[in-house]
Amino acid sequence: MTSLSGTLAIIAGGGRLPCLVLDGARAMGWRVVGVGFVGETEPELAEKMDAWKWLHLGQLGKLIAFCKQQGVSRIVMAGKVHKARAVDFRPDWRAAKLLWKIRNTQDDVLLRAITQELESEGLAVGAAQDFLPHLKTPEGALTRRKPTTDEQKDIDFGWPLAQKMGALDVGQCIVVRKRSTVAVEALEGTDATILRAGELVGPGCVVIKVFKPMQDIRLDLPAIGPQTIRTMIRAQASCLAVEAGRSLFLDLKESLELADSAQISIVGIGSS
Repeated sequence: MTSLSGTLAIIAGGGRLPCLVLDGARAMGWRVVGVGFVGETEPELAEKMDAWKWLHLGQLGKLIAFCKQQGVSRIVMAGKVHKARAVDFRPDWRAAKLLWKIRNTQDDVLLRAITQELESEGLAVGAAQDFLPHLKTPEGALTRRKPTTDEQKDIDFGWPLAQKMGALDVGQCIVVRKRSTVAVEALEGTDATILRAGELVGPGCVVIKVFKPMQDIRLDLPAIGPQTIRTMIRAQASCLAVEAGRSLFLDLKESLELADSAQISIVGIGSS
């Protein structure tokens, strides 16, 4: 994306991704404002924005009003919102009306409906990776150690299962060991899924994270980074397979150094 003038709004969840999008957008010439959620978004992010609004999950009307007030021409959703908290959100009138219309709170369905609602107000929704093209996960073996024969068999076994689970809008991550599915991501998120797998079967798990089939590239893009690797080290997982090109790899150099020091293999799998 070339340098543009205009105002970008970041709908910011937790983690470092919103700050990285902010830096990338500023480098492209955007004025950047943000919306954060109490209990989710890093508080220091507010100080870096040109304007900021704290909201509770479900305050869709206030989100739209803030964006219009700030002259926003594009919106990006970046960062994670813990699903367990999202289930208990309190919708305002606008969000309640939307929920009644779609009658479905699955991640992909809800995010697509919110996107359509924003765009109906003239607020174009873009992808985080538009501002972070250098963070796309590369293809191929990324660590010094390539997957072993057994790890590759687990990847081959688990990859289509992970895609099927994603197609059901369950989660982006599964964990496999010896061609058995050990754990599937649901409300708990990727890190908790990895830790649970380690507790269940011990060392040697293979972690697989994919882009959900039919998922909108602008919404809930898979992202991994040093925290993922630290979690794998705690769980004694041995291999990570992640979808190349359609996921973000934060702090790649640091992540690979951590993985190499723990003899963890990381591979980027090209989309078929």
